Amino acid sequence: MQFSDEFLEKWEHIIDEVIKTEIPLECIKKVVFRLHNKRQRTVNLSTLKRQGLDMDQIEVALTRVLNEYGEEIRDVEWVVDAALVAEIVQPETDRLLSNLK
Repeated sequence: MQFSDEFLEKWEHIIDEVIKTEIPLECIKKVVFRLHNKRQRTVNLSTLKRQGLDMDQIEVALTRVLNEYGEEIRDVEWVVDAALVAEIVQPETDRLLSNLK
């Protein structure tokens, strides 16, 4: 499903208001681990999915990075796949709103 940039910007705004730990792993585009030494390590979940890894394998990859860098990690940024979230949620939203007519 193809969405306009304006439509995706609205979804990104909605997503920014959500607590990231409540988002299913399937809806995460990438995870950026920011380290104390000003470097970062990024795990691109979209790429891993395209390469054929399933969610269990992706979880193992994330755990491996967490274990490898442990105390070096300053913070973690979860980048949500706004297009995927919109694709999942918008049809249900449209269905619910159509019942209000």
